[in-house]
Amino acid sequence: MLYRRFGRTELQMPVFSCGGMRYQFKWQDVPQWEIPSDNQANLEATIRRSFELGINHIETARGYGSSEMQLGRVLPTLPRDQLIVQTKVAPQANPKDFARNFDKSLKYLNLDYVDLLSIHGINNIETFNNSVCPNGCLDVARKLQAQGKVRFIGFSTHGACDTIIEAIETNQFDYVNLHWYYINQTNWRAIEAATRHDMGVFIISPSDKGGKLYSPPEKLEQLCAPLSPMVFNDLFCLSHPQVHTLSLGAARPSDFDEHLKVLDLIDKADIILPPILKRLEQEAIAVLGEEWTTTWHLNLPTYDQTPGNINIPVILWLRNLAIAYDMVDYAKMRYNLLGNGGHWFPGANADKVEQLDLRTCLVKSPHADKIPRVLAETHQMLGGEATQRLSST
Repeated sequence: MLYRRFGRTELQMPVFSCGGMRYQFKWQDVPQWEIPSDNQANLEATIRRSFELGINHIETARGYGSSEMQLGRVLPTLPRDQLIVQTKVAPQANPKDFARNFDKSLKYLNLDYVDLLSIHGINNIETFNNSVCPNGCLDVARKLQAQGKVRFIGFSTHGACDTIIEAIETNQFDYVNLHWYYINQTNWRAIEAATRHDMGVFIISPSDKGGKLYSPPEKLEQLCAPLSPMVFNDLFCLSHPQVHTLSLGAARPSDFDEHLKVLDLIDKADIILPPILKRLEQEAIAVLGEEWTTTWHLNLPTYDQTPGNINIPVILWLRNLAIAYDMVDYAKMRYNLLGNGGHWFPGANADKVEQLDLRTCLVKSPHADKIPRVLAETHQMLGGEATQRLSST
């Protein structure tokens, strides 16, 4: 395993982390007796395999249902001083609720302390204020830190880049969990800000949210050859030293195997990546057209500036992925979260676009005349049964 200094925490962080949202029994808290023995055995085998590989950062959340409880049956059997354990607790308007939820996390994990506590989901102004306001959740976390129950404090986010940067610029956090990978690089400015503040940088779900890369389309496999799309994406992320660790949401012990291929490639990234990156870019231009590929994102309104709260940038992005790289399954999964994802995936889909006048909000876009029709076509392509977030937070 390779390790990187996790910012100001000074922790030696493995470049892969074992994320805890794909192996648990249920997305809700359940009595321990309900957990099937085979499910628990698989989870424990996954954690032991992770530890054997040197992936000693185990990451979960209060919102991941039975994950914490199930981890609490295996983590105490491993050398505590060799583990980096992280959980995440959602901010609450009443900080006492945040404190109670953390106490539940610690009890379920069966530990005396966690190394990393994230305020889970600083995604908008409300969750930001609940976190950093006087006597808010961050102050509760600081008290827990003083009590020895938490070593370092960070935050996780699915928010807009400007919101993430605002939280980083408070200089109150030791690390950040955020999304950034090949198909979605919009948060690079936030990573640069985190680097300036010497924060640890943890990339959320690059293999699942980063493109459903456990089951990639054949076209994407061809474009990423000789690497698998998953290895390509890992290498792309880790070729940037500002990135410290990638979360691997392992569902079984064998899920680590493909990722391990990256370890011998990192020093050769400047040779391996350019031809793949060029091929991906050329394919997008060939399919979508050069003008659209290079300018589609310019001067688009945010969802809260758009009639019907249509999330135009996300919809066009998903359409591009579906058409250019055959990432239809991924695009459908994300598209049908719109309107159902709350502040984790905000804005609406384009089901009502033909009833709305978008001319004013698109006035600065070079594709203003084209976008309403493209949105309607995208809904026809990707629209389907509404998708709910799995997490209970």
